[in-house]
Amino acid sequence: MKKILVIGWKDFTLIWRDKTALLLMLAAPFVLTLGLGFVSGRFSGGSTGLSHIPVVVVNQDQGQLGAALVNVFSSADLAALVAPSTGADAAAARQQVAADKAAAAVIVPAGMTASIVPDFTTGQTGPAVAVEVYANPAQPVSAAVIEAIVNDFMSQAETNRVSDAVTVQQLLAHGLVTNAQLARLAPELSGHGAASQSTPLIGVQRADQTQTGASQALAVDALAIFAPGMALMFLMYTASYGGRSLLAERAEGTLPRLLSTPTGGAQVLAGKLFGMLLTGVAQVSVLVAGSSLLFHLKWGDPLALVLLILAVTLAATGWGTLLAAFARTPAQVGSLGSALMLIFGMLSGAFIPLRTFPAWLQSLAHLTPNAVGLDAFTTLARGDMLAAIAPSLAGLVVMAAVLFAAATTLFRRTGLVQH
Repeated sequence: MKKILVIGWKDFTLIWRDKTALLLMLAAPFVLTLGLGFVSGRFSGGSTGLSHIPVVVVNQDQGQLGAALVNVFSSADLAALVAPSTGADAAAARQQVAADKAAAAVIVPAGMTASIVPDFTTGQTGPAVAVEVYANPAQPVSAAVIEAIVNDFMSQAETNRVSDAVTVQQLLAHGLVTNAQLARLAPELSGHGAASQSTPLIGVQRADQTQTGASQALAVDALAIFAPGMALMFLMYTASYGGRSLLAERAEGTLPRLLSTPTGGAQVLAGKLFGMLLTGVAQVSVLVAGSSLLFHLKWGDPLALVLLILAVTLAATGWGTLLAAFARTPAQVGSLGSALMLIFGMLSGAFIPLRTFPAWLQSLAHLTPNAVGLDAFTTLARGDMLAAIAPSLAGLVVMAAVLFAAATTLFRRTGLVQH
């Protein structure tokens, strides 16, 4: 164990002497986070993050659900998050988005209520229609927030529709009402879906877990996505750097000399992994501390945060180790590591919301520590505690175990890890 600690500590101290590595590990993510914060408007009006997102709502529906969706955007609960305006012309609303005067236009088509709420005398619904969210590509994060509000509204409306249909079937099946009586109850049942939409359904208001029965509004902070996204992307650079150093020592003859001592191959590999883990944890911790001090970013529950940093660094180290086992030269590790860093960064959702990707790509993205880690970091930033990210922590640990097992198998074939 002492040899493993010595090897790991040696690698940990060496990397902090490399100015180029420090530039990419610490300075680059800070600069990118700062730039994205300005682009998103995070620093334009203090530290409130996303707020007063301009959105145009065009309601062409004559039913209750269209009015309910308008009420959601105009509710007091969303007053700090969105700045809605209404219009009657869908084309004019799209023009406002094209002119960068709104983050999105929400266009509620005619017949939306009829397409969801059935006619209780016939049990039939109208032709299927869809609410259009016309997004501004220049404001992707703000547009994604608007889309999330609409998606959650429609999801709840569909849930209420199914609930009402089951209620009607049960009433008729047990003879509790007649068709004539059902016709008189129809307005009350159809109003159930609209009434339930009077409050927003996304996480802009939640119960404070430190106060029983109390509620508090939560601001959506763009940096809660950007800062961990940048930290996770450059964590992949650190992981690949550790794998590259392993092959570099083998090429330079340092590793064979080390293996000629009583130190076994398994101990050397464990020491290298320990050094990579220490470096990754230190890197993310510095970025977390720096963003907290400079940007006043709230990262959430400290215990959950520490465990998440350990878990996501462990998974990233697994990828770095697999790269080292797969590649033949340090240059190959560098090239593959850079490619992996960029691909994982794009798939994390920090630049482009994952909901805009196809379903299969969203599933593939969660095979990366970046996407899983970013989900967990944003969950903590919303105020959730350790239990909320427990599945993510378990997934990261399992990912690391699988990657380490695969890398160890490949190392054994090269003779580095001896039985």
